[in-house]
Amino acid sequence: MTDIRQIRVVIRGRVQGVWYRAWATEEASELGLQGWVRNRRNGSVEAVFAGPSADVERMLKLCRRGPPLAQVSDVAVSDDGTPLQAGFTQLPTV
Repeated sequence: MTDIRQIRVVIRGRVQGVWYRAWATEEASELGLQGWVRNRRNGSVEAVFAGPSADVERMLKLCRRGPPLAQVSDVAVSDDGTPLQAGFTQLPTV
């Protein structure tokens, strides 16, 4: 049986205007994760990732680096249990 994990992450640094959301969507989709990503008005990026623990952990590691133009200074992680739709999507800024 596969261990399923769902986390919420808030990524801070130079993470808006550098294609972070599109990059995260592509990476998460390639890993087969469910969830979403969105910009926040405070300049951070927020995401929820759900799937096999090993794949969620891999995505978390990728988030700490980000796409080439990003400069990640902090990634805050918390467990999350909100219901998700299938697939991985980008949501509007909040």
